[in-house]
Amino acid sequence: MKLLGKAPSMSPLARWCHRHRLAVVLAWVGLLFALGLGVGMAGSAFGNSSTSQNTDSARAAALLQKASNSAAGKSGRIVWQTRQGKVTDAAAERAMTDAVERVAAAPGVASVSSPYSPDGARQISADRTTAFATVTFDQDVGDSQIDRVRQLATGPGTARLHIALNGQAFSVSPAPNAAADAMGIALAFAVLLFVFRAVWVAVLPIVTAVVGVGTSAVAVMLLSHVVTLSSTTLTLGSLIGLGVGIDYALLIVNRHRTNLLGGTGIAESIAKSLNTSGRAVIFAGLTVVIALLGMLTLNVGILDGMAVGAAVTVVLTVLAAVTLLPALLGLIGSRVLSRRERRALADVGPRSTIEAGPWSRWAGHVQARPKTLGLLGLVVVTALALPTLSLRLGAADDGNLPASSTNRQAYDMIAHGFGPGVNGPLVLAVQAPAAADRAAAAKLVTTLRQVDGVASANAAPMREGQTVGAISVVPTTSPQSAATSDLIDHLRAEVVPRAEQGTSMKVYVGGVTASNDDFASVLTAKLPLFVLVIAALGFLLLTVAFRSLLIPAVGAVLNILSIGVAFGAIVVVFQYGFGASLLGLGAAGPIESFVPILVVGIMFGLSMDYQVFLVSRMREEWAHTGDSHRAVRVGQAETGQVIAVAATIMFCVFGSFVFGGLRVISEFGVSLAVAVALDALLIRMVVVPALMHLCGRANWWLPRRLDRALPRFSVEGPSEEPASRPGPGREPQTAGLPR
Repeated sequence: MKLLGKAPSMSPLARWCHRHRLAVVLAWVGLLFALGLGVGMAGSAFGNSSTSQNTDSARAAALLQKASNSAAGKSGRIVWQTRQGKVTDAAAERAMTDAVERVAAAPGVASVSSPYSPDGARQISADRTTAFATVTFDQDVGDSQIDRVRQLATGPGTARLHIALNGQAFSVSPAPNAAADAMGIALAFAVLLFVFRAVWVAVLPIVTAVVGVGTSAVAVMLLSHVVTLSSTTLTLGSLIGLGVGIDYALLIVNRHRTNLLGGTGIAESIAKSLNTSGRAVIFAGLTVVIALLGMLTLNVGILDGMAVGAAVTVVLTVLAAVTLLPALLGLIGSRVLSRRERRALADVGPRSTIEAGPWSRWAGHVQARPKTLGLLGLVVVTALALPTLSLRLGAADDGNLPASSTNRQAYDMIAHGFGPGVNGPLVLAVQAPAAADRAAAAKLVTTLRQVDGVASANAAPMREGQTVGAISVVPTTSPQSAATSDLIDHLRAEVVPRAEQGTSMKVYVGGVTASNDDFASVLTAKLPLFVLVIAALGFLLLTVAFRSLLIPAVGAVLNILSIGVAFGAIVVVFQYGFGASLLGLGAAGPIESFVPILVVGIMFGLSMDYQVFLVSRMREEWAHTGDSHRAVRVGQAETGQVIAVAATIMFCVFGSFVFGGLRVISEFGVSLAVAVALDALLIRMVVVPALMHLCGRANWWLPRRLDRALPRFSVEGPSEEPASRPGPGREPQTAGLPR
């Protein structure tokens, strides 16, 4: 890259890696082994961090925790249902009473609330076919202790007595799916082999990406001891790393093949490839990392860890592409070409890589009909992005899990026996320092029972001297329902303020359901600004890279449309439910609150990748000829194949994660697979070149003062300048040219 002066060449790095190729390969193997050994000794420490947002539910949780001074940890439910008879029949009651007692005596269990206790009547359904017990664990309970409780609880299950578990303590997050990784890698290999007809061209990008992702995975495990990282960070990193890692390596390999076919020697070709395409890879990787780390400014705990983990993965995949890959290219020599290509090179000699082919013909069609194709492409992309207008953020509950899941079965049993709202009750924290406040709190309970959307409201009696109490409110609708969100808003805006009026009582609406709703509201409010900031960042980076105002402006708008396509895809599949059940993704529901934020960061980086790959070649041709139409046509023709192959690989890798069994990762897979395919094949191969043909020389215009003020930043390495350069409304001139 070229910044404030002469660009440091990457050729010395490429030549060093080529000369010491065996040492470089062994160094990567040693790094992977050393990090793996560290993980074997220290393990990982994944966990979820709470947000730092000042929300009503956060205040409720803090107040109740302070008042109770409890060290209790996670809780969950044991739910059982009789297929014949009642849960109060002697045999069923005896079996489950024994099981509950064994659970209560198990290590790590703080308390158990049994439906067969004197105060447990509300834990038995009206038809006496369903009951549940609530288990509260110690704060430092281990996974093995929870597994033991799970075994004890489900032990009495028979054909007549069905037992299932749900709740925070018993939630099961599917482990990273090795089959999804393998499927994506196999599909990527098939695509590369089909297109290039050379085994090593198919192998090298995959090996480079796998080494980068594997190294980053063990690094992230060690990093989890320092930074709070979500348990989904590894899967998300694998999803992103495999996609970008294969693409970045493919770009360098493709340039190397082009150089070899043109008669360049192996060592010199590797140096040239890294000094041109290697620069583009570093620039593209930096944009992804910047976008991911930009999420740290949102100050959302769960996103911070995911962003850091994903950024580490991208950095290591880029490092593998610019160090390990040159070494591997040196080891295999000319076998990066197919046998037919090697024979032709030996018999006929070097040949030009600019040939008439399908992508050249397509570039000519776009140049001939820019208005029609550009407008048609914009209409299609806009239509696909329209479902974004109905995007609803929230938190999918156990009702969205596949029917085979024990958590889903427990959820359905509770909903059938007690009503859907019991799966996510609201908890109102009441601060009542005076006697009159306690009377007002009792009156509030009566008022809540009469509110539309409330199935029941109950409060535990406040003891003498106690100033903080809790009211449990069970909605008539499920935790993820929009009606439940409306109820929360109604309680906060109208019911609670009226109850507080004329008193010193303070009431905060909390609980897991309200907390999820608050989290969604916080991110919904931040999402538009984040999209605009990302678009502005893209505009600035492209302006510096390509010395143009029009190209970055078009790129920023089209990046937003790409993000809209990603959102539209997850809305249709996960919120509307079209195809979700066929894919094994459970029922329709809201989109996980943090998914759109991460998608914005990832899609920004990937869209910038393709824009850089495409426009950098166009600008290289413009720098040589000064002919804008030729530059656009040649740039599209020469990068069309590699962008199409890269997008196909991305689609395969992202699409394979849809079947991983984890709804959050499936949302990423669907959104990114659809958006990347449309972005590369429609936006970059139709809309961008069509608009650039319509704009002509204005594509490359930059005001003189701005040109002098901006730093010099070369993406594809040094190139010759065009003989002329346009200004708006005047003849081409040489002043202010990018270098």
